[in-house]
Amino acid sequence: MTLQDRLRDVESRLQEACHRSGRDRKDIQVIAVTKYVSVATADAVVSQGVTHIGENRWPDSKAKWESLQGQAVFHYIGSLQTNKVKDVVGRFDYIHSLDRISLAEAIAQRAETLDIVIPCLVQVNVSGEQSKHGMSPEHVSDFIQQLATYPRIRLIGLMTMAPYESEPEETRPIFRALRQLRDQLNHDLALETPLKELSMGMSNDFEVAVEEGATMVRLGTVLVGKEE
Repeated sequence: MTLQDRLRDVESRLQEACHRSGRDRKDIQVIAVTKYVSVATADAVVSQGVTHIGENRWPDSKAKWESLQGQAVFHYIGSLQTNKVKDVVGRFDYIHSLDRISLAEAIAQRAETLDIVIPCLVQVNVSGEQSKHGMSPEHVSDFIQQLATYPRIRLIGLMTMAPYESEPEETRPIFRALRQLRDQLNHDLALETPLKELSMGMSNDFEVAVEEGATMVRLGTVLVGKEE
């Protein structure tokens, strides 16, 4: 299957998921996860119009970032250690994995140095799996209120990773719970700028995520393939 074939297939599946759920396709941002592919493949993806790129680690993404500066929007979607913040803030346009105050402090300090504001999503471990990063849903409200003291962080939404299921339908409760949490937070906290984004859904389950309200889907193999 060529890159063009995969892009057409994903677009068709997105359109169908939107139709089933009464959503507008324009409300969903596709993020091409390029951690397993070459710079050339990442360049090809962007040249085909998928200009949002997701990466997990700075060393692996450095060459792609250098090649695509000014052409792509970069999303940091992996777990972020505080000592790696200096490599990420100022290069990545979005951080999807904010999950503790020590990380917020490091991001804010780096952003202050660079005189920028960095859009972030709070990573939530909805499933409760020990192998998953992110904070427990019951701690998110207090955490968001603490983030109000960091003006260099612009909180835009929530992110989660569902367990891999052979039957994607089984992930639906996870995605639904994240949407309900976002809506509850917006109701309870009366934020100056309500949370909008829901970063959820990957190659195996993105259609279910879209049906449950995803605004950002992180697509690797199904979109860009995988190179050994």
